[in-house]
Amino acid sequence: MSGEPSPGERFARIALTRVLEPGDAIGGRWLREAGAQEVLRRLGGDDERLPGVSARRWEGLRARTAKVRPEQDLAAARDVGGRFVCPGDAEWPVTLDDLGDARPVGLWVRGRPSLRMWGLRSVAVVGARACTQYGAHMAAGLAAGLAERGWVVTSGGAYGVDGAAHRGALGAGGATVAVLACGVDRAYPRGHTELIDRIAEQGLVVSELPPGDHPTPSRFILRNRVIAALTRGTVVVEAAYRSGALATARSAQELGRFTMGVPGPATSGLSAGVHELLRGDGVLVTDAAEVVELVGDMGELAPVRRGPIVPRDLLGSGVQRVLAALPARGRAAVRDVAVGAGTTEDDAVGRLYELQSLGFVERHGDGWQLTRQVNPTVSAAEKGS
Repeated sequence: MSGEPSPGERFARIALTRVLEPGDAIGGRWLREAGAQEVLRRLGGDDERLPGVSARRWEGLRARTAKVRPEQDLAAARDVGGRFVCPGDAEWPVTLDDLGDARPVGLWVRGRPSLRMWGLRSVAVVGARACTQYGAHMAAGLAAGLAERGWVVTSGGAYGVDGAAHRGALGAGGATVAVLACGVDRAYPRGHTELIDRIAEQGLVVSELPPGDHPTPSRFILRNRVIAALTRGTVVVEAAYRSGALATARSAQELGRFTMGVPGPATSGLSAGVHELLRGDGVLVTDAAEVVELVGDMGELAPVRRGPIVPRDLLGSGVQRVLAALPARGRAAVRDVAVGAGTTEDDAVGRLYELQSLGFVERHGDGWQLTRQVNPTVSAAEKGS
């Protein structure tokens, strides 16, 4: 289907969100080949079943179709400030088309911003529900840093890393999207009711499922493909070997999106899945700047990482060799310093006087030694005072 959907096509897609399960590629093929109105008509009539499903499955879909009430679903969505967005709409994120026949029939959306526009600069931050304090800290910090740089933080609204990511973005006054595995008029988990409502006010709450629908284990896994497709990259913060967050990362890889991971302790089971990701095609990141360098536009580079610069780092190589030739304790004659530095005595003298002017060494008679600021172990007795 191309172009803006007709009212009939839109209405049929609204009905089919209650009939077809998320990620149903067979149903997606029907929609592509016949259109939503024809699929709904066939499911609601006595026609021969569409190809690709058993008679038992067809009857199950027909039983669901008999119970659809699109008008009621639209009214329930409007009651919470929601709307329905489907392929062909100006707000439809075209990146979801990368899912092929498994793309959503449509999306129920709460919130004022345009989902399509927000998806253009969006990063997924996902991870363990039972995360550690470290995981929550990293997720919140990454999300806040991304939000401050003008990026939208997308996650699943769950406990743990998801919640920390949403709160980090909201706390920075930024944008965040929660993709739910239930209707947009429901908060799951219940403990995140206030958070989900706040996201709907400041950002967007999205779901494939119609209002009032409940989550199931399979819907959580299938929801992850939408998170991956909506965003330009996925960051995993803490994930065990069996983790839904890794399913999001795998979906991102299959779609050609960037996959990133935040490392944790080598002994932590909650970071084992992340480390496995990093051993493959995942990229190690530690802050928002490194994420943006990967997913952002050309020139959005993370700062060069280096340790603190100490005074001796600023010395020339020849001067550094002379300084290194002085013993840690006691004094040395110019001849011994020159041999240790691999240079002439005249050159060594010149370098020593340069070091003296910079406060690195002291001269005592015919000998030279390190100053206390360079070597605190130098005692008053060794300095001859």
